[in-house]
Amino acid sequence: MTGCKSASSGAAYDLQNGDFVMAFGSCNKQDEENLLWDDVIAQNPSVWVWLGDNVYADTNDKREKRRAYEEQRYQEGYREVKKKMHVTGTWDDHDYGQNDAGANYPYKEDAQELFLDFMDVPRNHPRRMQEGVYHVEEYATPKGKVKLIILDTRYFRSPLTKNFGEGKKKYLPNRAPGSTMLGEEQWKWLETQLFKSDADFNIIVSSVQVLSNKHGFETWGNFPLESERLFKLIRDSKAKAVMFLSGDRHFSEFSRFNAEGMRYPLVDFTSSGLTHTWEDLQKEENPFRVGNFVTKKSFGVLRLNFAENKATMLMIGDNGEVLHELEQGY
Repeated sequence: MTGCKSASSGAAYDLQNGDFVMAFGSCNKQDEENLLWDDVIAQNPSVWVWLGDNVYADTNDKREKRRAYEEQRYQEGYREVKKKMHVTGTWDDHDYGQNDAGANYPYKEDAQELFLDFMDVPRNHPRRMQEGVYHVEEYATPKGKVKLIILDTRYFRSPLTKNFGEGKKKYLPNRAPGSTMLGEEQWKWLETQLFKSDADFNIIVSSVQVLSNKHGFETWGNFPLESERLFKLIRDSKAKAVMFLSGDRHFSEFSRFNAEGMRYPLVDFTSSGLTHTWEDLQKEENPFRVGNFVTKKSFGVLRLNFAENKATMLMIGDNGEVLHELEQGY
């Protein structure tokens, strides 16, 4: 079964001063106040993208997990978001059901059912028959097309390699053949999405960071062969303007990498901390970071301009404060 297009595919979306606008974020505790929903609405995006940890439901109890989702669903600010824009996204570990869990999590089928309920996926939709929550959405505008490729980095992911030796890193890179982030079915699907893409911008959503690979927590860097495969796929596909959105880390940052053979740098916009952040973080190694990281609660905004072939990336805090900004031309 392959990840299929959302019902939003083919819809016509308006532009703001020539820009297609989407907003996104992660790490949202349903029992803590989210002060950012009014700021999200003020940006007037066409789409809100959940990057994972959309609720915190670290439980194997299906009823408890459903209760967490329902508590989030009926929050006033989020209800307004759903009225004003299309909502989509992926999950991470805390809405999957267990910290750092992967393919071995025994309750992942129940977790997927509840996630799709939260995302209002119809009961008869093909995504209900698919293993994993990966899917694709396309947004047609008067000036061009945006393709949102949403990955599932949980359902098929191989076990992580724990660090039992010296140092503070929780996990170590695993180069064992056969270890995977996505599983072969999802890899085949991703290859199709990139090689056949006619979009002007191709945005890949990964709940965990793609580029930052030295911190020893969850990252694509825990599976170096998978990272290499991903970069090669993007290069070989010749898909236009590929960039990443990620969450998970409880702080936000921009990472940029000049991959071999690429016509443009790859950017990973990590947006993390809607209701809570790693406020006392002083430093963390990331050879690809652009500027400094941001530990204030924030969400991300992506403005895609077709005429200038440019992406403007903004980290937005409470009261609309711009915390960090990056432009990338393609």
